[in-house]
Amino acid sequence: MSEAETEKWHKLKEWPELILERLESAGVARIVLNRPEKRNCWNRPLCLAFIESLDIIRADKSLKVVITKGAGTVYSSGLDLNFLREVSNGPLLDWDRPNLTIQIAEAVRVFPRIMIAQVHGYCLGGALGIMNCHDLVYAAEDAQLGMPEILRGSFGQLVTSTLLHGGLPVKKLAHIALVGRNFSGKEADALGIVSQAVPAAELESFTIGIAREIASRHLAPLEHHKITVQMGRDLSIAQAIQLDQLVGQRLRRAMDPLNDVEAYLKSQKGGPNVDYKRPDV
Repeated sequence: MSEAETEKWHKLKEWPELILERLESAGVARIVLNRPEKRNCWNRPLCLAFIESLDIIRADKSLKVVITKGAGTVYSSGLDLNFLREVSNGPLLDWDRPNLTIQIAEAVRVFPRIMIAQVHGYCLGGALGIMNCHDLVYAAEDAQLGMPEILRGSFGQLVTSTLLHGGLPVKKLAHIALVGRNFSGKEADALGIVSQAVPAAELESFTIGIAREIASRHLAPLEHHKITVQMGRDLSIAQAIQLDQLVGQRLRRAMDPLNDVEAYLKSQKGGPNVDYKRPDV
């Protein structure tokens, strides 16, 4: 039995399309897209369940990290085509009312916890756009990521903007979108689209290990790191540095960053020690 299989997950709530659970004594929650027979493609009930699950996690400050994964053989094949038709052919939305998938992407991007996508199998179209909004992405080396939109007559809403804004070179983005061929998790790692690619058999245990490690940290620095990344990426360098100063002041209202510096320095003698824990964690 693998280490990942021995982890104790407790179900917090289950919907027909989604399962929300937490890892015992770890500060880690997991959102499982649960439409394996439909390759976990996003539809309206799944979107609504996902938003509700984030609200449940938000109410519990002990949950510091959230993993998203897909049940079965894939992470997600994208948007359910029936849902896509519903969204595309429905009434014209007011400009300040984004559709549900955009709401999901924005919710993930700004959610005040560290969001980790655990990607195996396929991650296509709109699912790739949502994946891009996570703070960290760990993918199986043989995972298949791609943009099939142009092949079917669209342009790649959400995927194009998130890949471009994530720093993917324009020529690489054009190749992925216009040619329409999938690329592997290993190739995504080389392009900087994912945080790291690992062998498929190790993906779950690796992701859980990273989540556990991050969740052992104080919540305040995690949240403030996310503020500076997600807000700072939209600013000029001068504005981003100014934002850092403001965030630093906000952090000091939540905790004293210098409270345990002496103990930290002592713990690092002889080389970096990532097992150091502040006493107030």
